[in-house]
Amino acid sequence: MKPVEEKKSKEEMVKEAVEEARAKAEQAASEAEEEASEAEEGEAAGDVREEPEDGTEEESKEAEAESGEEEPDGEKKGRKLFGKKNKKDKKDEKIEELTDRLTRQMAEFDNFRKRTDKEKSQMYEIGAKDIINKILPVVDNFERGLQAVPEGEKNNPFVEGMDKIYKQLMTTLEEVGVKPIEAVGQEFNPDFHNAVMHVEDEEFGENIIAEEFQKGYTYRDSVVRHSMVKVAN
Repeated sequence: MKPVEEKKSKEEMVKEAVEEARAKAEQAASEAEEEASEAEEGEAAGDVREEPEDGTEEESKEAEAESGEEEPDGEKKGRKLFGKKNKKDKKDEKIEELTDRLTRQMAEFDNFRKRTDKEKSQMYEIGAKDIINKILPVVDNFERGLQAVPEGEKNNPFVEGMDKIYKQLMTTLEEVGVKPIEAVGQEFNPDFHNAVMHVEDEEFGENIIAEEFQKGYTYRDSVVRHSMVKVAN
């Protein structure tokens, strides 16, 4: 009986060894298959070889020089190609597009605002000149009426009242930028004066204004009405 039992125990030991070896072989094959699968997935996703965290690029180059092995050009180009994004993200492109559009719209609005302000200023000046031209005949009538008052009647309350109204009117016009053009005794200037008569008079110099028939005015350095004058010599 003992030899039989000894023979059976050896067979069991051999059987267990075979099963153990088979299990290890299957485990090794499974692990190899998983590693191969992960490698294929990494290549399909465009995984790049990560640079070592420790050490700079110079150290890497020095290590390659010492070992005498250089990285193939194809691998370097591939690493650069996959290491950097050559194509911008769609969100970044949209942000750049909207920013550019906003910048152009703001520039256009600023130009429109400046142009509108200039047009408003011109319209205001044109309207002001039109009103001033309508007021100037009233000023002329005040001046003619006051000049026609005899010396003895200038102390009359009515005359004094008219004189005060005239002075107030002239003060108001001056405050808004209306000024009379100097004429008598000044050299004739076609930009400010309109010569309606010519006279030879030795008392005046050449091309000097001898008399003013109608007073001229300027508004903000722009002529509203030219002076009507008589020029000597």
